Amino acid sequence: MPEMSVLLPLIGLLMVIGAFAGVLAGLLGVGGGIVLVPAFFYAFSALGYDSPQLMQICLATSLATIIVTSLRSLNSHSKKGAVEWDILRGWGVGIVIGAIIGVMVATQLRSVVLQALFGGLGICIGIYMAFGKSEWRLGDEMPRGLFRIIGSPAIGFLSVLMGIGGGSFGVPTMTLFGVPIHRAVATASGYGVIIALPAVIGFLFADIDVAPPLTVGAVNFGAFAVVVCMTLITAPWGAALAHKMDPKPLKRVFGIFLILVALNMLRKVLIG
Repeated sequence: MPEMSVLLPLIGLLMVIGAFAGVLAGLLGVGGGIVLVPAFFYAFSALGYDSPQLMQICLATSLATIIVTSLRSLNSHSKKGAVEWDILRGWGVGIVIGAIIGVMVATQLRSVVLQALFGGLGICIGIYMAFGKSEWRLGDEMPRGLFRIIGSPAIGFLSVLMGIGGGSFGVPTMTLFGVPIHRAVATASGYGVIIALPAVIGFLFADIDVAPPLTVGAVNFGAFAVVVCMTLITAPWGAALAHKMDPKPLKRVFGIFLILVALNMLRKVLIG
C-alpha cells in the first residue's frame, strides 16, 4: 500500500476532481470522464502503478463513475421534462453495440495507444467546445437510416476508448441536427448510462497485470468510491445550473483547458 503521506493528498485531489466532474456532467453534457481519465492517469502514475495497461484502468474506473453520475443527471433532467426519450430509444441499441466493441478493442491495446487516442480525440472535442457555433446545422431533425446505423455505434465505440460518457460526441451530434442545447445535454446523460454499463461489465473481466489496490478487472473501486461520493452531490447542481444560465462562455474556457490536457497527454506519449 502507498504511504499515507502520498495517499491522503491524492484522495483529497480526487474529491475535488470528482466534484468538478459531477458539475460538468450536468452543466455541459461533456461527461466527467473528460476530467477523470487524465486525473486517474496522473494519480495512479504518482502512486507507482504506471504500466502498459494503466489507461485501461483509468478508462474503466471513469466509466464506472459515469454510471452513477449519468443516472443522477438523467433523473434530474427527466424531472424537468428535458430528455428526448425518442432519440434515446432510437439511438440506444447502436450505442450499446459500439460500447461493447469498444471494450473488446480497448482491452487489447497498450496504454500508450489509448493515451494517443485520448489526446487526439480530446483535442477535437476541445476545439469544437471552444470554437464551435451554436447555429451550425447539418439538418433539422435527428437522422435515421444509414447515418444512425453508423453514427450510433461510433458514439459508443469512441466514448469507451476515451472512458467518457456520450455527451462529448452526442451533444454536438444532436445540436447539429436541431436539438436545443439544453435538451441535448439532458438526453446525453442517458447516453452515458447505456455506454458505461455494458463497458464496465466487460472491463470487470479484463486481465490486468499491475493494478492499484482494490482493483477488480480494470475497475479500481477505491478511486470509484471517492469520486462517486462527490459526483452524487454535485451532478444535480450542474443539471440545475444548465437550466438557469448560458453555459457557452464556460464551455469555451473548458474547451481550451481540454486542449491543453490532451496536448499534455500526447506529450507524454512522445517523450515517455
